[in-house]
Amino acid sequence: MRPRLIILVRHGQSEANVDISIHRTIPDHKIKLTQLGVEQAIKAGSRLNELLKPEDTVQFYVSPYLRTRQTFECMSKALDKGRWRDYEEPRLREQDWGNFQGPPEEMARIKMERASYGHFFYRIPNGESGADVYDRISTFQETLHRAFASPNFPSVLVIVTHGLLSRTFRLFVMRWFHWSVEEFESLENLRCCEFVIMEKNEETNKYKLKTKFRKWSNFESPGHFDDEDDEVLTREENSAVRMLWVIHQNRMREV
Repeated sequence: MRPRLIILVRHGQSEANVDISIHRTIPDHKIKLTQLGVEQAIKAGSRLNELLKPEDTVQFYVSPYLRTRQTFECMSKALDKGRWRDYEEPRLREQDWGNFQGPPEEMARIKMERASYGHFFYRIPNGESGADVYDRISTFQETLHRAFASPNFPSVLVIVTHGLLSRTFRLFVMRWFHWSVEEFESLENLRCCEFVIMEKNEETNKYKLKTKFRKWSNFESPGHFDDEDDEVLTREENSAVRMLWVIHQNRMREV
């Protein structure tokens, strides 16, 4: 049975959202929530509880990264224990950026190049492209559709993941609703612990997206790199980004 609600939740604020340089020393999957992130996750659990009907049961699918597991743990405390079950799903992990990240100048160059090339098709050196993430999200959705065939599947599905869905998040919705690459690339990233809600029409058995995505007002702006951890850049990266943007603009004028 298809659940009446599918809810995607981005994890709470992480250490990398505050200091992106942490990616140089700590593996992405080991980055923790901040205290604010914990508080955001607790509030997200309360919000989820408010969305539930008395008869609802909940199936959680959770990315195996530490910050998403911590978010799930905080959220689940708002629900009665017998009301939910959880499953850790590696296909929901964040886009792979190739192990430890390099110095600010190198990361700024990569982000600049990706902004010029296109977020969906650009492959991070030693990492993944948005298209790679799209492929694994597609197989996850196939798994979901098989699970929905069970008459005992819970009435609410909650997916705790990252902003790509910072690509992983939006790619899930892109795949589900068959959006174009251009539509995907026009969307802003989601805020920490923000919900995306898909509601089933009981007559058609199809889902309607209840959440309105924000779009870039200026897609070519140098600040719009669309990264999960771009909310706070280090001072060095900010300077490098602006310097590379000026170089890029000068080259465009020469063409």
